[in-house]
Amino acid sequence: MTSNQNQPGEFDAVLGGEAPPPVQGVVLGGIEGVKRRLSSSNIEVGITSVSEALNYGDAGLYLLIEALKNKSRTVQKAALKILKDIEYPQVELALKNYQFWRSFEKVYSIYCGYSTTFANRKVIEFYPTTKISDTVDIAYALRIIPAERYGKPVMSSVDKLQILLQSPLANQIEALVFGLWYTGSLEDYTFRPVMDALLNAHEQLSNIKALFIGDVNDYELGYLPLVYSNFSYILLAYPQLEVLKIRCNSSSRYYKYLTGLQFIPVKHENLKAIIIESYGFYHYDVLDEICQLELPALEYLELWLDSSNWVYDFVIKFITDCHHIFPKLKYLGLRNCYCSDELACAIVDSQILENLLELDISIGNLGYEGAECLLNSLSVRQLDTLDISDNCLTGDLIEKFNQLNIKVIADRQKTPYRYYSATE
Repeated sequence: MTSNQNQPGEFDAVLGGEAPPPVQGVVLGGIEGVKRRLSSSNIEVGITSVSEALNYGDAGLYLLIEALKNKSRTVQKAALKILKDIEYPQVELALKNYQFWRSFEKVYSIYCGYSTTFANRKVIEFYPTTKISDTVDIAYALRIIPAERYGKPVMSSVDKLQILLQSPLANQIEALVFGLWYTGSLEDYTFRPVMDALLNAHEQLSNIKALFIGDVNDYELGYLPLVYSNFSYILLAYPQLEVLKIRCNSSSRYYKYLTGLQFIPVKHENLKAIIIESYGFYHYDVLDEICQLELPALEYLELWLDSSNWVYDFVIKFITDCHHIFPKLKYLGLRNCYCSDELACAIVDSQILENLLELDISIGNLGYEGAECLLNSLSVRQLDTLDISDNCLTGDLIEKFNQLNIKVIADRQKTPYRYYSATE
């Protein structure tokens, strides 16, 4: 660490006129000088200050960590490049928070079976005999799994929850996963009893940070309707919630059942991530309802759309609205979209890319037109990551993307203009 951090030295700069200080200028000495230059609107000055920061020991290191929040993406990238090579607990934590979703289990087919991890935690099945021990790194799954269906009586997820609540560590549990909750008549497949049970248990589960509602297997997803109700009540009941994941469908066999997925305007201070994986149709009013939520901490938003070509107008309006409503958004995933070319062109014409670290438009039919829009966008070049996997891009286009100075994920491309399906 520099012993005299506030005295001018070889790494300090002069702010003011061209004459030597103190006639017309001010010496920006030590760490205060670096700090002030990092707040400058001049990007080149900011980048230079990033490279100087480590000359001031621990104080400079903390300024580098703060630079990850700089309003300039170029300055952020410069700080990130330096910090990646530093082994230090505070740095490791800062890098983890910079993109907290890095270790999320990311699926490329909604037919993916039960989740093994959720919100950076291992998922384990909860049984009446399960002893709650780890409440931080484990997500406890309360669902009816196939092996249980052939024995009677079958214990519902709501009953399992009541047993879990008897644990002395229940108020320390951070993550829960709910799948199929009951095996009865069609009306019994609604998740509303689960949601009601969660609302009633909110005082006992006061430390819940992550909820996954609808973790079902392939058969359940394709043949059983997942019927919900208003999730805003869950947000109000769980103020510590950081991650909310919902998987929904509208089974063609039971088309009269709608998903019931909806929100009403509420404020939630801590929610950082919303994930809605949809197989089939859901009311696109939900996009407007999400935009009416007040979520000042939201950084990650992943929405699975569907193959209806009329969804375009809803999505374009959503892209326009959410930039102003969620200014801290760092990850935007608009996946499983049939109008990927139009979507890509609309995104680059909006302001949504200004603060994003990662854009995900995977699992679609992105082709030449959308690719050209992305390749010609200066804002796209400011991203950390662009995920265009599972689309319809040629090798020549992928080669152009790989020449961008960002991480590009472009796996599993399909034959251009071939019908695509998220269920493949």
